[in-house]
Amino acid sequence: MDLVLLCVFLPLVTVAWGQYGDYYYGPYNYGDNDEWANVYRQGFNFQCPHGQVIVAIRSIFSKKEGSDRLWNYACMPAAQSLGEPTECWWEEINRAGTEWYQTCSNNGLVAGFQSQYFPSVLDREWQFYCCRYSRRCPYSCWLTTEYPGHYGEDIDMMMYTYDHYIRGATTTFSAVDR
Repeated sequence: MDLVLLCVFLPLVTVAWGQYGDYYYGPYNYGDNDEWANVYRQGFNFQCPHGQVIVAIRSIFSKKEGSDRLWNYACMPAAQSLGEPTECWWEEINRAGTEWYQTCSNNGLVAGFQSQYFPSVLDREWQFYCCRYSRRCPYSCWLTTEYPGHYGEDIDMMMYTYDHYIRGATTTFSAVDR
């Protein structure tokens, strides 16, 4: 009898264990294509619901609209293995018209963005909303290669596997291209 139960349950355990690893999530639902977090040349504040983090970023560029971008984001609950969020905060502001590189301090994950457009420099300043969880996030971080190679290219970046998170960003600024 025990051998029969083992033969029945072993394949189920194997399937369940195989599903425990990386999960694939298809294209994220950003909502209606007209539902952007901002309009051109305006500021915005986007925050994921409590316990969720940014997992997808979409943006389109318009030179005609002041060399600005429309931005859209998708959120998803952080993995249960990270525990609950213990604190959330706004990082320092990354000023418009400069190059910058920033990651969330204190092992935080990006859960929102705040941005203001400055017509004098045709650029935006940025501030990240970061959340730290009760269990530490792995530190094996790297810069993704999913970025536009040219300032006017569209962006459609998604975290395709569970347990991959956005911890920061970098930008370039050209006084010539604006």
